Amino acid sequence: MNYSEKRYISYGVITIFTLLLPFITINGNHILLLSFDKLQFHFIGFVFNMNELYIMPFLLMFLFIGIFALTAMFGRVWCGWACPQTIFRVIYRDLIESWLLGLRRIKNKQKDIDYSKNNNKIKKYIGVFLWIILSFVAASNFMLYFVPPEDFFIYIQNPSEHLILFMFVISIALFLIFDIIFMKEDFCTFACPYSRIQSVLYDDDTKQVLYNTNRGGNIYNNGQKSIFDVKQWNSNEECTTCEACVKICPTHIDIRKGLQVECINCLECSDACSKVMAKLGKASLIEWGSTNAVIKKRINTIFSKRNIAYLASLVFCIVLAGYFASGKEEFLVNINKTTKLYNIEDNGLVSNNYLITLHNTSRKTLNLGVELIDNDKYEVKRFREVNLNPKQRVKTVLIIKVKEKLLLSNKKDTPLKTKIKFYDKNNPKINVIKESSFIYPRNDLLK
Repeated sequence: MNYSEKRYISYGVITIFTLLLPFITINGNHILLLSFDKLQFHFIGFVFNMNELYIMPFLLMFLFIGIFALTAMFGRVWCGWACPQTIFRVIYRDLIESWLLGLRRIKNKQKDIDYSKNNNKIKKYIGVFLWIILSFVAASNFMLYFVPPEDFFIYIQNPSEHLILFMFVISIALFLIFDIIFMKEDFCTFACPYSRIQSVLYDDDTKQVLYNTNRGGNIYNNGQKSIFDVKQWNSNEECTTCEACVKICPTHIDIRKGLQVECINCLECSDACSKVMAKLGKASLIEWGSTNAVIKKRINTIFSKRNIAYLASLVFCIVLAGYFASGKEEFLVNINKTTKLYNIEDNGLVSNNYLITLHNTSRKTLNLGVELIDNDKYEVKRFREVNLNPKQRVKTVLIIKVKEKLLLSNKKDTPLKTKIKFYDKNNPKINVIKESSFIYPRNDLLK
């Protein structure tokens, strides 16, 4: 099985996985969903509300460090084997234009299509129409990671009530149409920042697409092509100068020139060279390997000090994300002061009013009560027990008052710290402790 066949299998698996992932749930929760509508983040079956997104920084760090580690060890393998841009271009260029419509040959991606023929023009319009349909499918699938399928298919039945959703789908689809049909591989070459990042992450141990100059000979000297005819070669130089590797390259480069920012590690050039060299009973001159292994013939390992540091950082991010995820609260509490800072009763005692928002994030009903941890100074004057159904959000009032008069400042009001514990009466181990301010008036107001 050559590299192209392996890549097509990889594309198929990734495409199917991406299309099906939004529909997979664990205990009613999605595998991956960032819902701005419900202010929730679903991750492998766990649900985090927006004020619980302390896990998100670690997941983002894991993503970016993972990209750096992947590039440092295996080059731009992401670009050639998993990037949506590459997959979409293969679908449009190789599947629709080449295989389905016969507008171009897969073996020659650099030859322009002759649109002077009416037959080719009609095929072009058919290809564009097919890609427009696929663009809207891809855009809709992308939105399923932000709007759950059970809501998405209801929303699209009422366009007037969900204009923002439709605007996003249309905008993404239009971008894909422009990108894949008009920008093509220029997006990888000029727009994608990843191609610039790779140049500072590569070293002689990084796996990449390499032309073996030890066997094939130097086609270029100081960036200039020096060999034009196979007759100019010495007897030990194996390259036939057939240019098959150049014709098949989707980003229009000559890999024999060395490492280039346009190379996406698709290895189609290696497959093309393999077919030519196989007729001579030899292996491909283009390999996927490190400079040390292929050119310098040195034993190398991906476990360099730098790569070990990357792997340690990834493990650290996973551990921290797991630690914080394990401490997920069963219910959320938000405490706000009312506009009136305090009340002074007839007996001179002071009370504060609080507006409490309780949100049950678990899958069971909770019977919530409250108690004060600093109960030597304060007591609960009013709080009605709250029965919270799963996913329910309720607002209620809490009034706290002091047990006796306090002698504090004569010049200004004094904020005092108090700790409030909310707990499930059926299982006191399920609790949340919040710290809030109790505003006590200056002494002259108590007289």
